Amino acid sequence: MAEDSDQEKTEEPTSKRLEDAKKKGQIARSRELNTFAMLIVSATLLSMQGKEIGKGLLGMMRTEFQISRLTIFDPASTIVHFKQVMIDGLMLITPFFVLMVFIAIIAPISLGGWIFTWEAISPKLEKMDPIKGIPRLFAMRGWIEMFKALLKILLVFAVSVALYRSNITALLGLGAEPMERSIGHSLTIIAMCFLLLSASLVLIAMIDVPYQLWDHNKKLKMTLQEIKDEHKESEGSPEVKGRQRRMQMDMAQNRMMAEVPKADVIVTNPNHYAVALRYDQNSTSAPILVAKGVDLIAAQIRNLAIGADVPLIASPPLARALYYSTEIDKEIPQGLYLAVAQILGYVYQLKAAQKNDWKTPLPPRDINVPDEFKRD
Repeated sequence: MAEDSDQEKTEEPTSKRLEDAKKKGQIARSRELNTFAMLIVSATLLSMQGKEIGKGLLGMMRTEFQISRLTIFDPASTIVHFKQVMIDGLMLITPFFVLMVFIAIIAPISLGGWIFTWEAISPKLEKMDPIKGIPRLFAMRGWIEMFKALLKILLVFAVSVALYRSNITALLGLGAEPMERSIGHSLTIIAMCFLLLSASLVLIAMIDVPYQLWDHNKKLKMTLQEIKDEHKESEGSPEVKGRQRRMQMDMAQNRMMAEVPKADVIVTNPNHYAVALRYDQNSTSAPILVAKGVDLIAAQIRNLAIGADVPLIASPPLARALYYSTEIDKEIPQGLYLAVAQILGYVYQLKAAQKNDWKTPLPPRDINVPDEFKRD
């Protein structure tokens, strides 16, 4: 039972899930919103420009229907005349169609956003399989689409009947009006009826848009396991991250060990801690800690130092202070300058004695480590 409950899609989709779905073309779409937007805009434009369109059509009738006898019996002139009629008609309706194309693009974007990827626009052959499409007809979504279609038919029918009854007198009186006035009046009635009929579809759109948003979110919901898998995929599994950290630590340790033979002195605990220091006498900077370690790493540092003839100085308080206060490749703190200077001074004396065959100096005994740097 616990496993079944874990597999329920109860979690909201993550931003990555939403983005991946968008790339695949899986966005919230409302055909009712698109239909309503195109109809209401076209009806509004027709109601605003109906008279102008009517005047344009009337002008075309007057001009293009007055054809001379010579033009009628001349095939070449007839073709030219027909082409001119086509151009005039296109010029009259082009702004209308341009606006419709614009609305057809903007309406879907307003709900689901802009999508232009090959994966989104490429045809899905599996959706064209009629056998696979049969179960979708009887699914819940199919019943909802059928309900919306019936509701739309009933709504349009009811509004159409109401508009017909309210305009029947004006429609019957069109035949008694002069032609120019009749065309303009008829276009006004058509535009008004078209606008009211289109506006009625807002009820369908108001139902469909929230449903499509809810249905889209429901389809993209995730199980707890899916969220865990996505997190592992994006962040990397703990095993891989642990392996990467170990590799990084090994690389850092190898680089650190490579600096031990270049050190000037190794300060030891003497068994548990080892700190390698390097100081450039020609530089104004403080001594730099180039390597440090405890136990096994400290033993490796000591062995490398012995092999490279780097002096080892036992000073437990200073070794612990340097280990805890200074990071690798960083300068030692100012409070340890004097203590480290004592160590380096002894190292330089030791090297000079070995070079000139002098008496070996005694190592420093009273190395003063400030209390704030002392560690047990």
